[in-house]
Amino acid sequence: MTKGRKLRLDATCLQTTIHHPTDSGLLVDSVRVLSRMVQRARPLIQAPVKNIQQLCRSRMRTARCTAQTLHRQLRRKGEDKEAEQKKLYQKLVETTEQMVQQARKVVRVLSKETQQSAQLLARQAKQVLPLVERVITQTRKRMLENKKVPAGEKVLSLFEPHTRAIPRHKGGALVEFGRQVMLDEVEGGIVTRYEILEHPEEHGQAIDAVVHHREVFARPPHLVTGDRGVHSADTEERLRAAGVKRIAIPAMGKVSEERQALERTRGFRRGYRFRAGIEGRIASLRRDYGWSKCRYHGQDGMERWLGLGVLASNLRHIAQKQSA
Repeated sequence: MTKGRKLRLDATCLQTTIHHPTDSGLLVDSVRVLSRMVQRARPLIQAPVKNIQQLCRSRMRTARCTAQTLHRQLRRKGEDKEAEQKKLYQKLVETTEQMVQQARKVVRVLSKETQQSAQLLARQAKQVLPLVERVITQTRKRMLENKKVPAGEKVLSLFEPHTRAIPRHKGGALVEFGRQVMLDEVEGGIVTRYEILEHPEEHGQAIDAVVHHREVFARPPHLVTGDRGVHSADTEERLRAAGVKRIAIPAMGKVSEERQALERTRGFRRGYRFRAGIEGRIASLRRDYGWSKCRYHGQDGMERWLGLGVLASNLRHIAQKQSA
């Protein structure tokens, strides 16, 4: 099928199954999740607790009404618009904080119960509460204090907390919500590696790709190609030190005349043309093998979802080659 002489790499975004994240939407989600938990906890609490009805009260109606008023306020015009929005955000944040206080008290009560279901609910609440507190903090900074929150610190979903905002730099949607995935493919159409990137940047991924390629084929590829996104300052030096003979990765930014002449040579252009095939592979994975949106939950689920798509694609490709 392949001897692993050529290696091409590119990245794509695998979207997670979430609604479009907004500060008010995340706060309402937080209140809904915690309200559901405290209401589920009420029949599990056996020990006598003072004001249990107030402790297990849902604040979902208050949060929903405040969010609806806020959305109507966004469409209004007037000088006092921004001040009114801040008041509504403040009210929504306070409602969420009250719900957090209730949930923490309920967790303390549940931790003393011996039932397995009570212990399980307490563990689930302990996992959600830190995310809710981060949502409250980022909303205070963004909407009440007019400060920026670093992209890596933002919570975009309570249910898929590993989600990141991925800039597209193309037509259509400006941002996708999911994770950036790096893909390696050798000649013969076989995908040899995929990796979920912690950050959207692709710089330096060619080095990791060659290291993995050597582990699989026991030798470096003869040719490595990719787009400008995988180029970094020392990419070519490190690839040549690793044993790669031909490198067809365009440099980023303004380049020298010498570099321009190199990228116009016949060998470079031929190597770079080989790169185009991986875009077709990514399109096939997105269209036929579920790589457009992940249906599994969590980052572990995303790893499985990606792996199943690659495995199915490779098996089908091998079968088609053998039957030809």
